[in-house]
Amino acid sequence: MVESLPPLYALRAFEVAARSSSFTRAAEELSLTQSAISRHIRTLESQFGCRLFERHGPRLVLTDTGQRLARELKAGFRIIEDACLPLRVNSGQLRLKAPSTLTMRWLLRVLEQLKREHPELPVQLASVWMDLDHVDFYAEPYDCAILLGNGQFGAGVEACKLFDEWLVPVGPAQAPDAAPWTLERLQRAELIHPSADRRDWRRWLQAQGLLEQVPLDRGNVFDTLDQAISAAMGGHGLSIADLHLVAQDIRQGRLSLPFPKALASGDGYYLVWLRDSPRQERIDRLRQFLLSQVLDITDLPLSYLGAGPGSADSGMA
Repeated sequence: MVESLPPLYALRAFEVAARSSSFTRAAEELSLTQSAISRHIRTLESQFGCRLFERHGPRLVLTDTGQRLARELKAGFRIIEDACLPLRVNSGQLRLKAPSTLTMRWLLRVLEQLKREHPELPVQLASVWMDLDHVDFYAEPYDCAILLGNGQFGAGVEACKLFDEWLVPVGPAQAPDAAPWTLERLQRAELIHPSADRRDWRRWLQAQGLLEQVPLDRGNVFDTLDQAISAAMGGHGLSIADLHLVAQDIRQGRLSLPFPKALASGDGYYLVWLRDSPRQERIDRLRQFLLSQVLDITDLPLSYLGAGPGSADSGMA
């Protein structure tokens, strides 16, 4: 039976190429040449007697047979990885994926505290830019992740909410006797957008009934919320931000609240992991520590609004 199996390295090359839709990216990931990836694919096609990929112009597309094989191999390699995990020298280290803004504005500090208090629970962090937060535990090398979402992360995935997302406008520090913000001043202000689709300002303005009165087609657009917050702190305009991630800056006077009304987006930050993970005990300990480090925002001078239009209901964290 073993002799009838294709070479494992060829199957791995195919799985990576199928996942990335690119022989070039597969070669980079596996530290091989592109021609070596091509040879491995041809070996499999010859042994199976069918095509696994087709080229549509510059695009590399899986055939129906290739899609079925890729799906099964992805799950199979995850099983192999989990079987080998307890035997690795660094098997005590949890591999955590997290979005870049959360990392810079909350998680790094929390993990430094974890290292001081629990050195026996090492965590290897991968901070990743994600337009829409996502993890594929069968294809990515992580034991757990922190994602922004609505709590539904797919079959077989467990999730624990850490805190809700509350959207609030923030601006640079202001003197105590500064003139109050008005609608007219907001209409003239330079808006800072943390994403190209301007979704956060749109949701907040809609909840205030101001969407038709404040133009969104102006202002600077950034890739990340962290960049937008830094721009607001530097006096370049007003940004929309996640209240939990700017709470310390507000308390310490680095940011101001021109309009002290926070809107629940309906999403939250969740720690997620695979059900029946071989790291369950360590993930549970990490979850408990993360929950203990969530900032209390109830003392901030704000009113809190229910979930915005099109969002799920959300309660205050």
